Amino acid sequence: MALTQDDKLDIIAEHKTHEKDTGSPEVQVALMTVQINRLSDHLREHPQDDNSRRGLLKRVGDRRRMLAYLKSKSLVRYKNLVKKLGLKG
Repeated sequence: MALTQDDKLDIIAEHKTHEKDTGSPEVQVALMTVQINRLSDHLREHPQDDNSRRGLLKRVGDRRRMLAYLKSKSLVRYKNLVKKLGLKG
């Protein structure tokens, strides 16, 4: 269920803010969003998998906090990211 290295590199390349960017809030939120989507799909098939549910809730909380941080630092970057990822904002 973990992201492969190739998947991570593709996501980083799509969301990076500069050439050597691997840890900007945009990249982190994009990686968390992919993980959240995969866990959501897994839980549709395995609704009683409580450990995965806990991991999903943790990632959702982490993403929410990262989005709040980005919103406080740069509203323009926040709005662009939410639009690009198709999140509610």
